[in-house]
Amino acid sequence: MASNLFCLEYVKELQVPSRSLILPALENLTMRYGITNVYQVCDDLESLEERLGNLLYEDRNFKDYQLLYFVFEGKNNQIVLDNFYYSLEEIAEFFEGKLKGKIIHFANTMLLDLEEETFQYFLDVTGAKALSGYVNPVPILSTVLDNLFFSLCQEYDDVVDVVEELFEKQYNLAKSMGFRLYY
Repeated sequence: MASNLFCLEYVKELQVPSRSLILPALENLTMRYGITNVYQVCDDLESLEERLGNLLYEDRNFKDYQLLYFVFEGKNNQIVLDNFYYSLEEIAEFFEGKLKGKIIHFANTMLLDLEEETFQYFLDVTGAKALSGYVNPVPILSTVLDNLFFSLCQEYDDVVDVVEELFEKQYNLAKSMGFRLYY
């Protein structure tokens, strides 16, 4: 299944040029696996809502984006934007009914360790196919494992097959980072 990816990264200030660690990984994703991606940044709730609103309501290719990749800082299943915390439940309500069949993936800059009630609420409210991320704090950015995950999403329709193959190819890394997929 061919996949396109939408990546949204938090930056401290939109007006100040910053060097993204994600961009080289996204370029590699395109070159190595042929996955088309769109990269956007936000620095507060207003710019997050604007970017997501543009994606949901103005991007005619939104239906082609099977993967949404969020690179936000956070903990306790909350993202941090401009020193404010936002829960997954709040994020789910923003996307209410709009993510049918999509996989939402968080980089390891936000730890994602969900109880069944929380992830089920997110999936039910948004319509998403799956939600994934990492539970263990590690000192490296998750892009190597993220890119493998995204490439496997292109190869397999069943998310269980994706996870099995991911662990088969990178067991030690996936286990040490605490990769999780909720579906």
